[in-house]
Amino acid sequence: MSYRIDQNIAQLVLDFGSEQARELVEPRYRPLVDIAQEVLTDERQQIGISYSGFCLTSLPHKKLPDDEIWQRRGHRVTLLVEPGTMRSGDTVVKYGVPFGSRARMILLYLQTQAIRTGSREIELGKSMRSWMERMGIAVGGETTRALKEQAARISACSLKFFWDGEDAEMWSRGAIVSAGLRFKDTGEHHHSNLSWDDRVVLDETFWRALRDHPVPLQETAIRELAHRSLALDVYIWLAWRCHELKGPVEISWTALTAQFNTTGRPLKHFKPLFADALRAATAAYPECRLEVEERGVTLHPSRPPVLKLVKS
Repeated sequence: MSYRIDQNIAQLVLDFGSEQARELVEPRYRPLVDIAQEVLTDERQQIGISYSGFCLTSLPHKKLPDDEIWQRRGHRVTLLVEPGTMRSGDTVVKYGVPFGSRARMILLYLQTQAIRTGSREIELGKSMRSWMERMGIAVGGETTRALKEQAARISACSLKFFWDGEDAEMWSRGAIVSAGLRFKDTGEHHHSNLSWDDRVVLDETFWRALRDHPVPLQETAIRELAHRSLALDVYIWLAWRCHELKGPVEISWTALTAQFNTTGRPLKHFKPLFADALRAATAAYPECRLEVEERGVTLHPSRPPVLKLVKS
């Protein structure tokens, strides 16, 4: 028997409208109807950006021990992230690998702004706060503490992509940012008063790779998946992979496990988690065409989530 995803949620919304679609699906899938409705009715088509390497690999979803190196292999690429250190006053602090949805959202903001402005020097401050709030992330309290931690981890870590084949890209120095991306405290003991530094500078190697290989995403889809880190990874993967295809391609469960199963769960437990993430990702990517079967997932050539890069 095929292990199939439920009927495409976005197609249900297109065929029957959101209200009737909510009645046709199980109660646990009704939030996905809302995701599809938001994406389908998005008239602005604002664009987010990810480097293609992040479309094929990902950061961990949960915190690792501070001295643990993260390695993740995807289609023709391997990501290696090493913990790093930074000075905090007179103290040298070791930071582990960035993880979770907050780290992903910070990186998406930095990549999007760099491509929009055509510069590796990115303004933060109110711009960063405004974007986070537009993505449904209210800055303050526990959220601010989480963003502060992930920003420090991103600044401190060493990051390298290793590409297979003759066109392998060389990463001579592994980093994401070379300056900035630190919080400054504007009030005592009030985390809600923490604000960003004025600017951040992307590492030259990372900026060059991003500029040469940007992948456009729909900003509304990013917002709808902002609190679902696995679904966000799957959406970004599909946005690049399906658009690049010339014909159907089957991705085995072994390959999917190597790329997305960051917890080491047995396959029988990973499958339903991945299926749930896939449902959310395809709700946010109505153009995506795929089937989920016993042997894996078959992807078909699909229109990209957005049609072109537009500076705004």
